[in-house]
Amino acid sequence: MADMDKLVEELSKLSVLEAADLVKALEEKWGVSAAAPVAMVAAGGAAAASAEPVEEKTEFDVVLKDPGPKKIEVIKVIRALTNLGLVEAKNMAETAGAKVLSAVGKEAAADAKKKLEEAGGVCELA
Repeated sequence: MADMDKLVEELSKLSVLEAADLVKALEEKWGVSAAAPVAMVAAGGAAAASAEPVEEKTEFDVVLKDPGPKKIEVIKVIRALTNLGLVEAKNMAETAGAKVLSAVGKEAAADAKKKLEEAGGVCELA
């Protein structure tokens, strides 16, 4: 290992121009390019960055856009989903863009949306 330390010490004494000449001489002697590994690492890093998976949304809000013509049925579904009282559920049904459920799983949100739409309401998952 002493030879390696001695070599590092000697190379450290080179000027920038001498180091550049040394790189050229080694590239010619060994038939390699010092720039190729850097380009490969940069290209590999860019490819890895673009291949990162997009995180899938796991929490959804069920937003009631319009109660539709069967407002009473929609109010019943809201009460069943949220355990709200009659007055609170009625106010929610009459408020455009009201969040019936917040931060629920995909399956629960889809089920709630289906029930509200079956009752005649118009809703979306956000």
